Amino acid sequence: MTHLVALWATLAIITALATLYVISLMEEFAEQYFIPRTFIGLILLPLVNVDGTSALRMAMRGQMKTTIDICIGSSIQIIAFVIPLLVLIGWISGHQFPLLFGIFEIITIFVSVLLTSDLLKDGRSNYLKGLILLSVYVVIALASSQL
Repeated sequence: MTHLVALWATLAIITALATLYVISLMEEFAEQYFIPRTFIGLILLPLVNVDGTSALRMAMRGQMKTTIDICIGSSIQIIAFVIPLLVLIGWISGHQFPLLFGIFEIITIFVSVLLTSDLLKDGRSNYLKGLILLSVYVVIALASSQL
């Protein structure tokens, strides 16, 4: 049992170090190529996360319910757990992390939730719904690159 705890702690430390390394590379990349941080956070990072690749793999296998569960579950997990945890960590460490969102973020979240819930309420998917969601993603990407 202690071996599992030690392994888990080691993996957590390695993951944290890898995350810090990726963040430092992203900051350097953003400065070098004049890419806004908002664009990186909203568009590039979600494309390369583990949940996104798992969802893509399931979608390619035709398991759409699992794909939707992964995507929605990941979003709920971030909203319900990660953001409050970051606020608490910031409070403990003396760094401010207020949940003050700008008008762009509020509109983006509102439209995304409204559109996703409307398109998923019947439990079916088709190419048109996918195209609508991708179109909104592209609009958000273009809008965030102008910030």
